[in-house]
Amino acid sequence: MLDRTTAPQFKNIEDIHFIKASKHQLANDIPVFIINAGEQELVRIEFIFKNVNWYIQKPLLSLAANTMLNDGTSNLSGAEIANKIDYYGAFFQTEYGLDRSTVVLYSLNKHLPNTLPIIKEVLTDSVYPEKEVDTFINNQKQKLKVSLEKNDFLARRQFSKAIFGDTIYGFSSNLEDYDALNQADLRQHFQQTYHPENCTIVVSGKVNEDILTLLNSLFGAWKSDVVFKPNTVEFKAADDKYHYIEKVQALQSAIRIGMPSINRKHKDFPALQVLNTVLGGYFGSRLMANIREDKGYTYGIGSANVSLEQAGYFFIASEVGTDVCADTLVQIEKEVNILKTQLIGDEELALVKNYLLGSLLGSLENAFSHADKFKNIYFFNQDYEYYTNYINTIKTINAPQLLELANKYWDFDQFYKVIVGKV
Repeated sequence: MLDRTTAPQFKNIEDIHFIKASKHQLANDIPVFIINAGEQELVRIEFIFKNVNWYIQKPLLSLAANTMLNDGTSNLSGAEIANKIDYYGAFFQTEYGLDRSTVVLYSLNKHLPNTLPIIKEVLTDSVYPEKEVDTFINNQKQKLKVSLEKNDFLARRQFSKAIFGDTIYGFSSNLEDYDALNQADLRQHFQQTYHPENCTIVVSGKVNEDILTLLNSLFGAWKSDVVFKPNTVEFKAADDKYHYIEKVQALQSAIRIGMPSINRKHKDFPALQVLNTVLGGYFGSRLMANIREDKGYTYGIGSANVSLEQAGYFFIASEVGTDVCADTLVQIEKEVNILKTQLIGDEELALVKNYLLGSLLGSLENAFSHADKFKNIYFFNQDYEYYTNYINTIKTINAPQLLELANKYWDFDQFYKVIVGKV
């Protein structure tokens, strides 16, 4: 009979295999990376563009231009685009990030001759109809009004502002920023962003030579002489480390603590991921054990290292009752300092290592996830050796090295502390 009082033994993960991307080029030198895997006749094609020409006076152009790409071309309305894509059982979406804007198509291979031309029209002839621009502005302003009532939203905004200032990484939109949007600026920004010199294509799924040929026939003659400036992020973190937004009627306070840190390009990043996991990077972390399980102050608390292309940061976040907010800060400081003064036990470290390796292995379930892992290194000027080093670091790092790392990167007195609610 199964003994449910005894936890099952876990086995060490010895090998993790990556399906590596193969590089190709279209006739106009657009790079195409192919991750060929899977049995189903299905592909995901991503057209990825670096964000460009960001400036504080018109900060929402990149976001709006990407979000509204599928709202109409010279020949097709937004509804017609959606109906054509739906007719072939395909899926089309736009994705906006601080570093890149993406257009994604999921399609059966056999329907690509019908679905890809629609994407080409969107990428070369989006017109941003005035009616759709007005609708976007009104909808986004309403969403922002709702979000501004939420403590965790305000804490994220203030934290980013404190660290990154008036840059694309630190900026937070206001209602008047949406009012500054107009069709002419959107069309100009579209031309500056969505062109072949700024495009990378990633194709994943069951990919054959016909797909590459079709891509070349549709996009290989795409030309542009637009002048554009890739975004550069230069920032100075705020001098004030403590930021408090009082909400007199609040029942809960949002806490966000952290500081600028390294990104994926730095050699210490994999080791810092291990250290962060111990502190607050998974459900069995020390922050969860103390502040949720022992104290009962919150349903959830976590920490993370965030890697942006031109910067990185570390943060701890939670929402707690206003009556326990002050002690939560004390407990967070306590857990950070313990990692700086006491060695992590062998059993706990073995559990964290196995969790991280298992999470990595579990995230490689199909061609699409292998493509995601490729993008994580390609856009940071890394190669697959990054993952070899990452896995080796997880397997070999020891408690003294992690203690040294905690003292190198974590100083609670230097953390930016944002509280929204009551203390």
